[in-house]
Amino acid sequence: MENTTPQGDIGLIGLAVMGQNLVLNMNDHGYTVVVYNRTTSKVDEFLANEAKGTKVQGAHSIQELVSKLKRPRRVMMLVKAGQPVDDFIAQITPYLEPGDIIIDGGNSLYNDTNRRQRELEAKGLLFIGTGVSGGEEGARRGPSIMPGGSPAAWPHVKDIFQSISAKVEDGSPCCDWVGEEGAGHYVKMVHNGIEYGDMQLICEAYNILKNGLGLNEQELHDVFAEWNKGDLDSYLIEISRDIFAKKDTDGTPLLSKILDTAGQKGTVKSVYARCVSALKEERVKAARKLKGPNPSIPAARNAKKRAKLIDEVRQALYASKIISYAQGYMLMRAAAAEYGWKLNWGGIALMWRGGCIIRSRFLGKIKEAFDKKPKLTNLLFDDFFKGEMKKNQKAWRNVVAIAAKRGIPVPAFSTALSFFDSYRSAVLPANLLQAQRDFFGAHTYERVDKPRGQFFHTNWTGQGGTTASTTYTV
Repeated sequence: MENTTPQGDIGLIGLAVMGQNLVLNMNDHGYTVVVYNRTTSKVDEFLANEAKGTKVQGAHSIQELVSKLKRPRRVMMLVKAGQPVDDFIAQITPYLEPGDIIIDGGNSLYNDTNRRQRELEAKGLLFIGTGVSGGEEGARRGPSIMPGGSPAAWPHVKDIFQSISAKVEDGSPCCDWVGEEGAGHYVKMVHNGIEYGDMQLICEAYNILKNGLGLNEQELHDVFAEWNKGDLDSYLIEISRDIFAKKDTDGTPLLSKILDTAGQKGTVKSVYARCVSALKEERVKAARKLKGPNPSIPAARNAKKRAKLIDEVRQALYASKIISYAQGYMLMRAAAAEYGWKLNWGGIALMWRGGCIIRSRFLGKIKEAFDKKPKLTNLLFDDFFKGEMKKNQKAWRNVVAIAAKRGIPVPAFSTALSFFDSYRSAVLPANLLQAQRDFFGAHTYERVDKPRGQFFHTNWTGQGGTTASTTYTV
């Protein structure tokens, strides 16, 4: 062991692309990073190549890594979620002392973060579970960072995290303390849900413009370039614009050569549209056997009507996107109530303003909404967003109706619209659903003419008994 005074500001375990880029980012900002990887040859390769000429220090064991860190020691892991995180925690803890900090920067399940924090705090250690978004480029140039966990740990990592994160126009960092326990990882999970929703909505807009209105890749590029100058200004619209313009080696659009079947990693296992896209062979067969309308929209033949429809698709995309963010905030509000987290609502929007995949112009409007009314129950109740829904609603309904008539699948557009219509319905048909459940399973129901919390059971057939179900739920 070296007897020199420890120089390391932070240790990082896991030298895959995200890990390497974060290390180089920290080094750029003046921090001395000590790195370790389970396959130790990767440490030497990193120091000899990407990290050559930097202050990065290598370690060939966890013990060596910890010995090179200043106190309180800060050890960050960027490893696969699940068991590997617990395995590394078990390997690190014997070398740490009370007040030292373990940081999990992977895509961990928030429940695991809740548990890990409790277990480590019982040993006198502090724990942070942080979402990191922005992909490889974000990690290198400035990601969005969403930390939660032991509040006492935040002052010790704040400067590092905020200096390496993305910055918005006024210099504010896209990183702030989110809340207790797994709050940071929960917010990252919601971010990912909004990200997949955004991507699917953009794909549906593309599908209508291409197959419904007959736009070619150059025209699509021009439309998206225009959209990126307005309300839809965002990272995903920007990269879609550039994708449309990309040519293959033979000079034809590269996009037309890409197979329409979406991959799924662990973070996106149950996304409907991606699951359907994976059934490529079955869809090819079904296209021959199952007939429907021609997707070509007749209005496309008239230049004026075509331009109007293109703008209506933009409005439908914008309105659906607002719903996606409103739902994300509803999820976070429900989790905060369940776990007793005090979440930084406006700060979350600010964290997503730059660096991350869902960064977009109107996140500033979300921050303003919570600055005006910190206890806002739903984004749709904010004057700005309420006005936007009113302004874009007619076009949104028209696009969903045209898509249905022409047989163009728009699951995300139409689900967003259905949610909006359900949310603004004072009465929904769930009374019939409750009656059905009581009929076949004696699950009981509440009544409109009695106080909430009183439950009733009806002997619907005259043959059932009076006993209500208490344990069986369907």
